Amino acid sequence: MAKNEKGTRPSWAPPVLRGERLEAGLRTLELDVRRRLDGLLQGNHLGLVPGPGSEPGEARPYQPGDDVRRMDWAVTARTTTPHIRETVADRELETWVVADLSASLDFGTALCEKRDLVVCAVAAVAHLTGGGGNRIGGLISTGAETTRIPARGGLAHARGLVRKLAETPRAAEGTRGDFAQALEALRRPPRRRGLAVVISDFLGDTTWERPLRALGGRHELIAIEVLDPRDVDLPEVGTVVLADPETGKQREVHASALLRKEFGAAAHAHRQTVAAGLRRAGAAHLTLRTDADWIADMVRFVVARKRRWSGGVA
Repeated sequence: MAKNEKGTRPSWAPPVLRGERLEAGLRTLELDVRRRLDGLLQGNHLGLVPGPGSEPGEARPYQPGDDVRRMDWAVTARTTTPHIRETVADRELETWVVADLSASLDFGTALCEKRDLVVCAVAAVAHLTGGGGNRIGGLISTGAETTRIPARGGLAHARGLVRKLAETPRAAEGTRGDFAQALEALRRPPRRRGLAVVISDFLGDTTWERPLRALGGRHELIAIEVLDPRDVDLPEVGTVVLADPETGKQREVHASALLRKEFGAAAHAHRQTVAAGLRRAGAAHLTLRTDADWIADMVRFVVARKRRWSGGVA
């Protein structure tokens, strides 16, 4: 639903993040993220990186359901009672965000463009992983160039990261994105273990899968897929011009029932391929859409991760 009954934007719609409305939009975005995410989760890393951590803690008696891989055999032998070794979450988290702002993201037919959702997602990740000694850095890829923002802590740095993303110039039409190259730029040189968040519409080929699997082998990995309704469904609009913003090619077609069916089937097959590739990489998969409440989707995703970690049913 793009508008409510009065014809205005719904309250959950992303703010406008361009032109003269950029400053106000960034302030609104920060307030929205704080209002709807504050207090959502508790813990050192606010649940984006659920789990017991990696530093050894105290031993305690084994209980049914505990991970046997954490069994402390030395204590078990001394006490003759099965014990496991608890672990303590690292006190500092380094998060890296790889944001795809190639030409295919400069598109949107609902409440915003896909690139606006990329900015919103980064703002939410920065908020959820902030605090303490945590740091966040980013790589912004437009296809024409890749911008690296060093990982630092603090609210001012997080705000600067979101602003830099929102102010990144659009790539010229016909510029082909290279998301795989951006992932490689994060993977090399190797970094300390932490959280890697990759954000893209994952359109086109799947050359990103190999470097993503390499990232997943070292870091906790989250993949945020950004979609527009027209990425998955072709409406009944008669004659329409289809354009590929990364090649500049255009084609005028008649949106017949057969074409719409074939388009939907091909889009669904590609989404399935993307989902399978993300699973193989070990990535947690979140989908955000330009026609849906993105913060509500983010909340459901984070809560589900926390429930799975705690042994509940998502």
